[in-house]
Amino acid sequence: MSARVRTAVAVCTAAGLACAALTALPASAAQDSLTAQYRTSASGATADQTEPWLELTDTGSTSVPLSRVTVRYYFKSDGPSITYRFACSWAVRGCANVTGTFGTLANPTATADRYLEIGFTAGAGSLAPGQNTGDMQLRFYRADWQTLTQSDDYSFNGAQTAYADWSKVTVQDNGAVIWGTAPAGNDPTPPTTPPTTPPTTPPTGPGGGTVPTGPTLFDDFSYTASSDPAIQQHGWTVKSGQGGPGVAGATWSPQDVTFVTDGSDKVMNLKLTTDGTAAGTRETEIQTTAQKFKNGTYAARVKFNDTPTGGPDGDHVVQTFFNFTPLNAPMDPNYSEQDFEYLPNGGWGETQDIMYETSWETYNPDPWNAVNTHGQQYGSLDGWHDLQITVDGTAITYSVDGQTVATHGEPYLPEVGQFIDFNHWLIDLAGQTGGTARSYNERVDYVYFLKDQVLTPAQVQSAVSGLRAAGTAFKDTVPAS
Repeated sequence: MSARVRTAVAVCTAAGLACAALTALPASAAQDSLTAQYRTSASGATADQTEPWLELTDTGSTSVPLSRVTVRYYFKSDGPSITYRFACSWAVRGCANVTGTFGTLANPTATADRYLEIGFTAGAGSLAPGQNTGDMQLRFYRADWQTLTQSDDYSFNGAQTAYADWSKVTVQDNGAVIWGTAPAGNDPTPPTTPPTTPPTTPPTGPGGGTVPTGPTLFDDFSYTASSDPAIQQHGWTVKSGQGGPGVAGATWSPQDVTFVTDGSDKVMNLKLTTDGTAAGTRETEIQTTAQKFKNGTYAARVKFNDTPTGGPDGDHVVQTFFNFTPLNAPMDPNYSEQDFEYLPNGGWGETQDIMYETSWETYNPDPWNAVNTHGQQYGSLDGWHDLQITVDGTAITYSVDGQTVATHGEPYLPEVGQFIDFNHWLIDLAGQTGGTARSYNERVDYVYFLKDQVLTPAQVQSAVSGLRAAGTAFKDTVPAS
């Protein structure tokens, strides 16, 4: 019998409790030893969301595959009919590899009748002896967005704002508890059948410039002007008039969506012009007419521009590629958005070049309440870049030039079909005060979407090469949502 099991039996016996279960741990659990560290960044008795941030440490002598490990955080629900949603804001091992599900305790106590169970996919890897998972910034909230009470939750400790061992969460290895103490009468028990891990291997993609099968949108933007009838025929709308986002009173200008030669390619140019006034600001936007894009691979080759073509620099411009579902009402549960937003002169409190990858669940415009998460990278991205967003049933993954830069899971996955959009706009008039007109350019070489398949960046490049080799300038076989 291991020292850990002997200690547990001794404690159990001294308390007059039945100890048979402790002497019958699975062989794997008898060798493994994990501890849980906890902290919270939402320490109030009530909060908009509970934030149990966790780490796991392997204190044993064997490596432990995280795919067989679960962690339970116990809490008292605000009512029998209240439902909750889980979200992962950040995890060293990737939010796409962290899952969260809710359960109900068989024996409710004064401080717990529910639990949040954290699990891991195979992509989370293993913990070697002495190794730590690193930060897992987790949270959950009421589905009706009302303030929740957490001061009466079994696993909550508002005073623990730095990571420390915490025995009021339990860690299970193949269902057997190896760390922590559950609320009385609610010890997790091993499942009767081994747990299964959802497949994480993406479908085999194309190679050698071949084009994958499946519903596809591809546009090489080989048009003559924004007034070219083919733009509308191919399912695009060029924005005109006024309205958000950006500076109130600015104008969306179809004439400034042009098609030019850049090197050897014909590309789309989205020009933003301003003289530092709302009336003198012209922005550009083009989006799909159909709201039919959800899971799959989104990709575009985009040229960002750090400096104006003439005049003073410093305006808070935003150069984008994104997908979205419109907000039909405050906190609309069907709203979604996945953004690449490049700010070459900063903005939103930033003073330097920054790229954001933002995934949205929903928001309330007034009073402002945003439910989103984001990744960010500082530094210039002036020039051409390959941007990619993949969306499947578990994760949204962003990559720039073949490198993953952000991964977001629930609750940010889209619920319904989305539009695809590019726009170039001005956040405010505070970037600089010069009255000389200046223009910035954002260029787009192509856009590509493959429905319900997750491709690697290399596979996307192969697919685009295959389409171009076949002489395809435009293709849309994506069915209506």
